[in-house]
Amino acid sequence: MIVGIGIDLVDIPRFEAHISRTPKLLERLFSPAERVLKPRSLAARYAAKEALIKALGGSDGVHWTEIEVTPEASGRPWFTLTGSTAEVVAARGIDTLHLSMSHDVGFAVAYVVAESTVKKEPRS
Repeated sequence: MIVGIGIDLVDIPRFEAHISRTPKLLERLFSPAERVLKPRSLAARYAAKEALIKALGGSDGVHWTEIEVTPEASGRPWFTLTGSTAEVVAARGIDTLHLSMSHDVGFAVAYVVAESTVKKEPRS
């Protein structure tokens, strides 16, 4: 059952300007493995993290550097979650996260679907 959906769009030149003005953002937003990527890839990962937070319904207990976008062997992007962020996702009954991201012509976009196999009682 789908329990959350999130989407985010990032203006890549604007994102690059923010990173140039405030280089410490790289440490606050990205894992060490992600920090070496090109700005367009970072923008897509930023969009993915924002979309994940939207799919979760909020950022309580979620930490940016505990969310890493890692490609599978096929190249498909996947979230690797650690620490309290992984605990928050598990506590919400989410067992599958689907991620799609793209970047082109100055924009990066990401779409996340959160799924749970746990059946919830209907609301009264």
